[in-house]
Amino acid sequence: MTTQQPREVVYRHTRIVRVAHWINALCFLLLLMSGLQIFNAHPHLYWGQAGANFDTPWLTIPGGIPGLLTLPSYHDLATGRNWHFFLAWCLVINGATYIIVSLINRHFARDILPDKQELAPNHLWAEVVHHAQFKRITGPAAKRYNTLQKLAYVAVIFVLFPLIVLTGLTMSPGFNAIAPFLLDIFGGRQSARSLHFIAANLLVAFLVIHLVEVVVAGAWNEIRSMITGRFVVPPGPATALNPVGEDAP
Repeated sequence: MTTQQPREVVYRHTRIVRVAHWINALCFLLLLMSGLQIFNAHPHLYWGQAGANFDTPWLTIPGGIPGLLTLPSYHDLATGRNWHFFLAWCLVINGATYIIVSLINRHFARDILPDKQELAPNHLWAEVVHHAQFKRITGPAAKRYNTLQKLAYVAVIFVLFPLIVLTGLTMSPGFNAIAPFLLDIFGGRQSARSLHFIAANLLVAFLVIHLVEVVVAGAWNEIRSMITGRFVVPPGPATALNPVGEDAP
């Protein structure tokens, strides 16, 4: 007769991480929908300073985005801008709070930034192969963020979110009076609009991959850990995905 091994439960996510995560998720969803509403007013993208009906766009979506995916409706530019502006500041305040607290409590240094061993080519390749096979991470490696996860979070937090905020401000004529240099940095208002659109789509791609990984890792366990902080470690042997052999804090 075999005895069942007791479950190992760890405290995986701090309160600030959990609160910031859900606020970001809600803000980003509504920002995406209101942004698509604004895009529908002129569903063409250009490079440079000017962009009008007689210029040649690099991207056109005939008919725009379906109304079911926009907020608040298919053609309501003014309300869409109001929603977008309000939610953007909610996202910025939440993100800034998260970054400041994470710097103070060393969450970034401890949990997010990969170390030298994790960035070794052999380890990175092992992670790519593991994820490509949609395998669940078990044992000690499941207690901490894996390297690809860390790199994705670094790209989102320190590259994509700042880019989408700065390009959004660049499109604002009112903010141009405060920081006209942003127009030079991003190559004009239409270039900023195109970069804003590209960054938003990269964030959507990140979100899709993130949700797939949640399902592969065990949706209920992952969602519960992001609500309560408590994470049940999937039983299994230690793997090469845990090069330092340490537990998550």
